[in-house]
Amino acid sequence: MTVDTEFMRERTYWPRLCVVQLAGAAEAAVIDAEAPGMDLAPLGRLLADPAVTKVFHAARQDVEIFLLLFGAVPGPLFDTQVAAMVAGYGDQIGYDQLVASLTGVEIDKAHRFSDWSARPLSPAQVAYAVADVTHLRTVYEKLRAQLEHEGRLGWVAEEMGALADPATYHSDPETLWERLKPRTANRRVLGMLRALVAWREREAQRIDIPRQRVLKDETLFEIAATQPATAEALARARGVSRGFAEGRAGAALLAVIAATQALHEAALPPAPTPRASGRPAPALVALLKVLLAAKCEAHHVAPRLVASADEIERLASEESSDIPALTGWRREVFGADALALKAGRIALGVEHRRIKLMPLPMS
Repeated sequence: MTVDTEFMRERTYWPRLCVVQLAGAAEAAVIDAEAPGMDLAPLGRLLADPAVTKVFHAARQDVEIFLLLFGAVPGPLFDTQVAAMVAGYGDQIGYDQLVASLTGVEIDKAHRFSDWSARPLSPAQVAYAVADVTHLRTVYEKLRAQLEHEGRLGWVAEEMGALADPATYHSDPETLWERLKPRTANRRVLGMLRALVAWREREAQRIDIPRQRVLKDETLFEIAATQPATAEALARARGVSRGFAEGRAGAALLAVIAATQALHEAALPPAPTPRASGRPAPALVALLKVLLAAKCEAHHVAPRLVASADEIERLASEESSDIPALTGWRREVFGADALALKAGRIALGVEHRRIKLMPLPMS
């Protein structure tokens, strides 16, 4: 069964489900999730049926919506965007591009940014919604056949493990500050940023607006550094209006600042520690990126799926077992050769205008 959703999230924290599209071998359905009296419980049971594979394209946001709605991740899952990356169709290929590549059909994306909460839905919107799941079945069948022929279905199954884990969709407000990657070793400032980001996340959830509409990241950085104690001082921060500073939200934020200032040092986040081996040599990082590109070209798999830029930097300076490129099929494609290159057991050369791996004699 192929599945897609249309939702709105521009003005809310939580996604607002508007339409669900489903297609089987012989028929397709478009469900108006906002129709008065609509009972979506049968859909929840269908999505939970282990005998039915649920095929999505770029599944993460759709799966998050169903997890919030039904309390469980649909399963088993198959994501054609991930499968396309494994099959060599590039990094995060769009649905319309993939359909064109595999079926020759050009999809009209004019309704991609429709207001799906407006009613009634137009015939053109319904036709667009149906197309999103009918062509997806053909894409799935062709990708699955190719990957089965190449012995790579297991690679896709590994990737589906993360998508099927409910923890993938749960963010801990107390750890979200780490995503901002602050460039300071001041533990008091880091503790303040942690508290501010956690407060913003909970406030955004409470009033159901996007977190950046509560306070922008750069505003939180400034507040963490200046730590205002009064509404007047808070209002001087960029992005903070006087109405906000003097209102309920401002008072709550000032209370968070005061409570964080009172924390014992032991309760603050640890200062970031430099890697024991220091920053890797830029030339080594560049060489590993060349190796990654060459190996992915040879295996017809998207480089981004094998190793991120951050993982390449980590690999250049350490060999930790938690680096994804050193586990599973990624190790087979790239990780083992990356370690061999670092150890001086292989070198890179050029033959017929392509990168070639050359074993080196051991001294």
